[in-house]
Amino acid sequence: MEKPLDMFDRDHEWAALTRFVTDAQPGATLGVVSGRRRQGKTFLLEAVCEAAGGFYFGATEAADAESLRRLSTALTAHNRPASPYHFADWHEAVDALLALGRERPVPVVIDEFPYLAKANPELPSIIQNALRPLREQRVGSRARLLLCGSALSFMGRLLSGNAPLRGRAGLELVVRSLDHRQAARFWGIDDPRLALQVHAVVGGTPAYRREFARGDSPSGPDDFDDWVIRTVLNPETPLFREARYLLAEEPDLRDTALYLSVLGAVAEGNTTRGGMAGYLERKATDIAHPINVLEDSGLLRREADAFRGNRSTYRISEPLIAFYHAVMRPVWPQLERPGSAARVWRASRSRFAANVLGPHFEQVCREWALHHADPDRLGGLPAHVGQGVVSDPSARTSHEVDVAVVGVADGAKAPLLTIGEAKWNDTMGIAHIDRLRHIRDVITRTSHYDTSHTRLLCFSGAGFNAEARHAAATSPDVHLIDLRTLYDTTGT
Repeated sequence: MEKPLDMFDRDHEWAALTRFVTDAQPGATLGVVSGRRRQGKTFLLEAVCEAAGGFYFGATEAADAESLRRLSTALTAHNRPASPYHFADWHEAVDALLALGRERPVPVVIDEFPYLAKANPELPSIIQNALRPLREQRVGSRARLLLCGSALSFMGRLLSGNAPLRGRAGLELVVRSLDHRQAARFWGIDDPRLALQVHAVVGGTPAYRREFARGDSPSGPDDFDDWVIRTVLNPETPLFREARYLLAEEPDLRDTALYLSVLGAVAEGNTTRGGMAGYLERKATDIAHPINVLEDSGLLRREADAFRGNRSTYRISEPLIAFYHAVMRPVWPQLERPGSAARVWRASRSRFAANVLGPHFEQVCREWALHHADPDRLGGLPAHVGQGVVSDPSARTSHEVDVAVVGVADGAKAPLLTIGEAKWNDTMGIAHIDRLRHIRDVITRTSHYDTSHTRLLCFSGAGFNAEARHAAATSPDVHLIDLRTLYDTTGT
């Protein structure tokens, strides 16, 4: 199947779906496609159905009987039988969907499946029964049934534990946001500094450019401030309220105010459970449930401390939500009044740099080390990339490490391949390198890692001075990573 010309990237996803839906082996098979909203899942699946002559059904929030009627109408229009379909129940409907694959492999897509399962919780069990191994309707079909959903908490449970469909799926595909490099190409931005600033606001969600911003992309570095004012801070654009809608659309979120407060606490720099609880003036046990729900929904990400196994920090997964809580939510009444965006943005620029850009730059550096960096530069293939705090008992202090790259353990100790420091607006010098050397010495004395070949990486969005460049040129364990390197598609 040829990928549509107007589909940006998604080569991996298209290839995976192509292999699944064109598999000629007998027997109907099940696939599950998930991902956060606005990532292009519907576009992807509709394109697959069009390319392979398949059937697509997009569910809506409706009563069970209405959904059955809508499916009957859609399948009648697709199949054109002698008499229209009128499904009495989902057993009959699922068998009719499997019957589409009697002659050849064919994709059968049910999009927004959580809506159907919410109205009829028995539906996963009905599909399990329809796909049992020796059942005639399954054996005689080559339908490739694809269940798709944006409710990550629900989709994550669909194939886990004792769920009815566990072990039934032949495909489990997650459609992720575009990474920082893909997003720069998608937005048509060549300047790496501008690209990272835009990514810190809207992330890698394709719909935010094509539909929400109507193709409006910054024309250059000098246009970034005006772009923020005319798009995300403009009450007339869908981007303005999108962060609030993302939270409201999650079905497992009941007390929206509490979840907003938890995200606001993280955006303010309270990234531990204790820090969040203190910020909200609640007990840590009181916020355990909302934290878990936000994690399951893909809005909050837990990161284990690379140096203290019993400590974790939390990050907001969606950049637009982080931007909203740091910049928009504190002054929401002002922003709702037309013409106030420029004034608010001028006053919020430093807050954006400290609370949004800085942490986002650190996260991009970690993702670069994990997914893009040449292993030779890091000292080996990463098994885990994170951040952490190194305790220094002799000095009675501690040191934050922005990037910690751990390799595959071949012996008693896992190798600490790299430690790094990331500074968005600081020109880095020899003091930063000396600090990393000191931290490496502390880790050697106090940690369970093998630091015999640990390299030192300095990440800077503002560049490096002559002393730092000289140290990198004369010390094989020191490497300087600038924005151009982070966006270099050669991966070196």
